[in-house]
Amino acid sequence: MTMLVTGCGGQVGAELLRRARACGMAVIGCTHRELDITDSLQVHSQLSRLPLSIVVNAAAYTAVDRAESDIETAFSVNRDGPANLARFCVTHGIPLIHISTDYVFDGSKSGPYAETDRVAPLGVYGLSKEAGEQAVRDLMTNYVILRTAWVYSAHGHNFVRTMLRLGLERDEIGVVADQVGCPTAAGEIAAAIITVIKAVQADGDPWGTYHFCAAGQASWYQFACRIFEIASRYRPYLVTVKPIPGTAYPTPVRRPANSVLDCSKIEETFDLDRRPWPEPLADVLDEIHNT
Repeated sequence: MTMLVTGCGGQVGAELLRRARACGMAVIGCTHRELDITDSLQVHSQLSRLPLSIVVNAAAYTAVDRAESDIETAFSVNRDGPANLARFCVTHGIPLIHISTDYVFDGSKSGPYAETDRVAPLGVYGLSKEAGEQAVRDLMTNYVILRTAWVYSAHGHNFVRTMLRLGLERDEIGVVADQVGCPTAAGEIAAAIITVIKAVQADGDPWGTYHFCAAGQASWYQFACRIFEIASRYRPYLVTVKPIPGTAYPTPVRRPANSVLDCSKIEETFDLDRRPWPEPLADVLDEIHNT
């Protein structure tokens, strides 16, 4: 079995490549420069030459605010790209795992979002990701759409690395306290994808849409406080973290107030355990400290 991972320059793609190789899986990784998923001719010509058994699409346009003024690019990457990959997979009879986001929801629900809840994106990014999901569903049946949220890793641009940088530059940081979600390390998502791949290899039946995040929930403020609590084991941080309302940190796109995802379906279907979010956070901070 040979797996293709698109977007391997991103957080989830890079972790999936690393963990798949560590498991002894045959895997090919493509960055945007190596494979432009928005180009249907390139997708078919390049991938048809490879002995692929499954495709994982970790490529995405993730600049949430910039998407509001870059609508064409956001939809090209997040809708048309998955559609091109889905058509290729249908032609060659192989499954597709497509990574999506909590931003397909508006965050107005009082409890965790289930896969069956109504989607209602608040901005272009969410709309483009929801359109990508729908394209995959319309074109094929042997797919897994994996929604996740609040992704971070030891590399790339993310909340954890931003907090650590600001913690060395400022005496005080205001962090939003009225938006809640599930902080999820990219490595945990990668491990979940590998579990799913092994299951569909053996069974080939549990297709559909799933949610996966680390266990538990936190506000951005609580997330930041835990970051500094753990990171202070390695070096002193004298910064004060101050809780602020989302209205005090205006952005071009309103963020969902509730990004908590109900992950019971993926737990039950794939017998998958989720670690409480502070545990992988400690692993990532340890990796940052040691690199």
